[in-house]
Amino acid sequence: MNPLIWSTLMVSLATSTIITMSSNHWLLAWLGLELNTLSILPMIIKLHHPRSTEATTKYFLVQATAATLILLASITNTWQTGQWTISHMTPTTTLLTTSAIMLKLGITPMHLWYPQVLQGTTMGTELTISTWQKLAPLTLLYMTQPALNPTILLALGLCSALVGGWAGLNQTQTRMILAFSSIAHMGWLLTEIALNPSLTTLNHGLYMWLQPLPGFMPIATTTKTITDLGTAWPLAPPTLEMTMSGMVSMGGLRQRAGFKPKCMFHKVLSTTGLTTLATLILMTSLPSLFFYIRLAYLTLLTTPPTTTNTEHKWRFKLNQSTHMAPMIMTTTLLLPMTATLYTTT
Repeated sequence: MNPLIWSTLMVSLATSTIITMSSNHWLLAWLGLELNTLSILPMIIKLHHPRSTEATTKYFLVQATAATLILLASITNTWQTGQWTISHMTPTTTLLTTSAIMLKLGITPMHLWYPQVLQGTTMGTELTISTWQKLAPLTLLYMTQPALNPTILLALGLCSALVGGWAGLNQTQTRMILAFSSIAHMGWLLTEIALNPSLTTLNHGLYMWLQPLPGFMPIATTTKTITDLGTAWPLAPPTLEMTMSGMVSMGGLRQRAGFKPKCMFHKVLSTTGLTTLATLILMTSLPSLFFYIRLAYLTLLTTPPTTTNTEHKWRFKLNQSTHMAPMIMTTTLLLPMTATLYTTT
């Protein structure tokens, strides 16, 4: 793709998200979401492959449907209240807006499009969809949170965390594993935003830091299956070791940075008397932790078969930054900041 066109798309992508995040008017928020969708579509289809064409079509249809629901909800809300502000919501428009945002985020039971789209894109585009594209819908959910039904949010969040964890157990493709991990993480965010929105900001910010470094950038950018990932040890052992440490941190293993938001949210649930929900949602994190530990086990502790397809797979050195391993190592150093972040949130 032409560098000028690529730069224009990146600027448009960033600008559209900022428009939605900074607006208090439903039409501006809807305009930002539409520009955001139109900016990401050329990035998904740039491979000119039938699989990427399918992913682009699915993404466009889903996002267009969600944007139409948001526009319908905003017009209905204006008709009933006489205002375009996002903070003034009626029960009818709240239900439509919640359904549209759940569809945009890929929350269960409206998650079936999400793994298929991510499977048909490149790792860089998948990274953008999993992190940056979640900011605008989460901002709308954050602004409409006082009018939302917390019981519905908690139920959808628990179902999403459960489905994301259990569905990822049956996957061998690294992109599908990361996709279902993102679905499970969105379930955690949805339950957090119903009880403690400031903790949601901390959790998603930490996830945006953890997801690119161990999950996408170093090794997974050139691997497609768990078998491919198992042949990466001769390439860069220190980087691979830190990558696996970051992956189990995303699963919420103790003494890792990903354990911090789960521990803090568990305390919030316990203090509010929702001990049953706290137990259930902690149990849903075990499948996610299992398939991350499986990746670490198959990569670090086993030797792949030296067949013709895998023996010379890593003969050519990949273009990796020399600062990648230290950057990944910083993900494990965020745990001592738990006390400071807990007092500020």
